[in-house]
Amino acid sequence: MGITFFVFVILRPPIEYYRQYFAQWTGSKILYDIRKQLFAHIQKLSLRFYSNNKAGEVISRVIHDVEQTKAFVITGMMNLWLDLITIGIVIVIMLTMNVWLTVVAICLLPFYGFSVKYFYQRLRMLTRERSQALAEVQGHLHERVQGMPVIRSFALEDYEEERFDERNKKFLNKAIDHTVWNAKTFAVVNTITDIAPLLVIAVAAYFVINGQLTIGAMIAFVTYMDRLYNPLRRLVNSSTTLTQSIASMDRVFEFVDEKYDIEDTDDAVELHNVHGRITFEHVSFAYEEEQMNVLRNVSLDVKAGETIAIVGMSGGGKSSLISLIPRFYDVTDGRILLDGTDIRTYQVRSLRDKIGMVLQDNILFSESVKFNIKMGNPEATDEEVIEAAKAANAHEFIQELAEGYDTPVGERGVKLSGGQKQRIAIARVFLKNPPILIFDEATSSLDLESEALIQDALENLARTRTTFIVAHRLSTITHADRIVLIEHGEIKEIGTHGDLMGRRGHYYDLFQVQQLEV
Repeated sequence: MGITFFVFVILRPPIEYYRQYFAQWTGSKILYDIRKQLFAHIQKLSLRFYSNNKAGEVISRVIHDVEQTKAFVITGMMNLWLDLITIGIVIVIMLTMNVWLTVVAICLLPFYGFSVKYFYQRLRMLTRERSQALAEVQGHLHERVQGMPVIRSFALEDYEEERFDERNKKFLNKAIDHTVWNAKTFAVVNTITDIAPLLVIAVAAYFVINGQLTIGAMIAFVTYMDRLYNPLRRLVNSSTTLTQSIASMDRVFEFVDEKYDIEDTDDAVELHNVHGRITFEHVSFAYEEEQMNVLRNVSLDVKAGETIAIVGMSGGGKSSLISLIPRFYDVTDGRILLDGTDIRTYQVRSLRDKIGMVLQDNILFSESVKFNIKMGNPEATDEEVIEAAKAANAHEFIQELAEGYDTPVGERGVKLSGGQKQRIAIARVFLKNPPILIFDEATSSLDLESEALIQDALENLARTRTTFIVAHRLSTITHADRIVLIEHGEIKEIGTHGDLMGRRGHYYDLFQVQQLEV
């Protein structure tokens, strides 16, 4: 009794504490490592991946599916190995007591193993389907939360409620299918674990009646049966948890295995000094292999420090052309040279570090104005941030905000006007100070006052830098060194504004139409 008290009162509590602590600590640390790896993976995936997958579904894999993997670690560390060891020790003790009763006790174990294998294969599949249905709910919800102003403006609340209910009901049905199969699994497996003790009692009773076994030995053996099948019942519960965890792990690993469209070659070098000459040599491009080319045999030589305006009708390939420069996509045919070297020979991050972009819809993060400007250079001082804001004609309106540069801008900059968001985007490019600039429809959706301020900031930014301007309003690019007209993925005209107007071709017609509209 003294030894027993010592084991259970002195030894067991700290052992149990550290068993729980280290299992939870290990599970949480593994989740931390997986999420860290997944976030790095997310940042390397191409824009093609994000154009084909909903952000909410990606988030579901990183949050929900990763969380499910924690159960695999904790169950495996805390219960599985302990129960397996317990079963092994009990079987050895039972063999020393009575071999025939032990054979009867474990005769149903093969049926137990078969039923587990049969039921849990389908349970794993149903778990994956349920997780996918939940991911679809989260993806739909994420989109609708972002698009709430549209839903409100068109009074689509009832319609969208029905759309959400469709996905929610699909998840409910998948969850019920999972629950039904899970219940069948428990019913069958628990029945097997209940039959075995009954068989042992029946055979042991027969031995007692025939005088081959004492009642005390029978009671001791039946007691050990409880020690054998209680861990087995816990293993049933553990198997359910592990199966669900493995299904979630399958989805996580499937996501991790997603291939990168844009990767550095083994001999890629870091880009340091940039003069700014960019050459397109017979470039063709298609977004998907089976689709038609959106760019066809485009050749263009841009001198260092030159400002090139790219114009044309919507869908002509303007944005596609400039998205190839920072390697958001790679060319299908041909090549793009930077200072005479194929851009694919440079490390992607070092290439993009030398390019500044101002887009039509610039994304701002929900933090402060200062934080968003410092995205251009996280190491910049407050003084440098202010200088960049002044250069972008943003300093005055920022000072008028409630908390100045520390004012949160809301998700995607919702608290700011379109012109204010654009000027902050320009300020962060000023702070980055890159040798190559790309302006993609940077002023197309602004009022005249905002457009004038931004146009002035853009021209100030473009001095001495190689600059590409994609523009819809031709009046904003008449100052460009050369204007390139693209139609149906091909270059139709190149020249200065005066040259192209003198030719009276496609550019002239487009310019005249816009002047009439004004």
